[in-house]
Amino acid sequence: MKILNAAGQPIVLNAMEQRRADITQRQLNALGYEINITTLTTIMKKITEQKFFEVAPADYLPVRVGEGAWSTQLVTYRSFSLADDFATGILNTGGSNSRLAVGDAGVDSLPIKVNNWAKQIGWSIFDLEFAAKSGNWDLVTAKEKSRKKNWDLGIQKVAFLGLAGDSNVLGLLTQSGVTINTTVITKAIKTMTSAELKVFTNAVLDAYRVNCKRTAWPTHFTMPESDYLGLAGASNADFPLKSVLQVLEETFQTMTSNKAFKILPLAYGDAAYNDLGKQRYALYNAEEESIRMDVPVDYTNTLANSIDNFSFQNVGYGQFTGVLAYRPLEMMYFQY
Repeated sequence: MKILNAAGQPIVLNAMEQRRADITQRQLNALGYEINITTLTTIMKKITEQKFFEVAPADYLPVRVGEGAWSTQLVTYRSFSLADDFATGILNTGGSNSRLAVGDAGVDSLPIKVNNWAKQIGWSIFDLEFAAKSGNWDLVTAKEKSRKKNWDLGIQKVAFLGLAGDSNVLGLLTQSGVTINTTVITKAIKTMTSAELKVFTNAVLDAYRVNCKRTAWPTHFTMPESDYLGLAGASNADFPLKSVLQVLEETFQTMTSNKAFKILPLAYGDAAYNDLGKQRYALYNAEEESIRMDVPVDYTNTLANSIDNFSFQNVGYGQFTGVLAYRPLEMMYFQY
């Protein structure tokens, strides 16, 4: 929509003004209140709502909700063993005044920033009456669902990619202290031959175990969705008994002795949906002590209020953190 001033020159709107103009345009024209109808027109009771790409972060990593509410940061302590080598504890009973070796422990702390979020919605009696004319559209409910969806999709993106430009809010795929391997996966897994697939399965878990000093086993492997969706094909053209996905799942479950091991598709791993410019895979231990996201205050609404009983508004708010790898060696990225 082009807006002109009295001299017929175009008026340039800033981002906020343009957004409000777009909303008004939708409400007052073809996408909102004012719709041309005839005597043969019927307004259907069922409304088709906009859909979004949605992923549940809790399916991929621990998300702790409700702890540490109204904090500005959350601090987690890490404990370390400081004992000397085992052999230093062997006693020489023949010596006098032998000094005992010491076993000790130390701690450090990892703080993570808590972000405060709030958005308001508002409406007037005119808005309600205009919407009511259609007979099947609840304006207040639509606004509330829009805001709640904004929160859900925002938390979703933070969980996987963090906040752009904020190094204090990182996601599952953007941790700063995690090793990035570029040699094990050099092409899409769905395009690998049976020989290449065998080399990959032999190398990927060993690379992880070497990275974490053989102290942990992974529980999750996320793949770019475009690659995951191509794994239904046979792993071996000569013996088409199992799909590539079945081979991978059985390999990971057997080698980790964990039947609950998960291979999950993740669109944010695709270069087209992230700011990395790479196809990124993540192999990690999804225990709460290893990696976690916190939501100290889950999405909450205030009651709608008015100072003139004509215009009304309320606020939806919450608190969240980014994802933090508390044991970064128990996580590894593969990319090409």
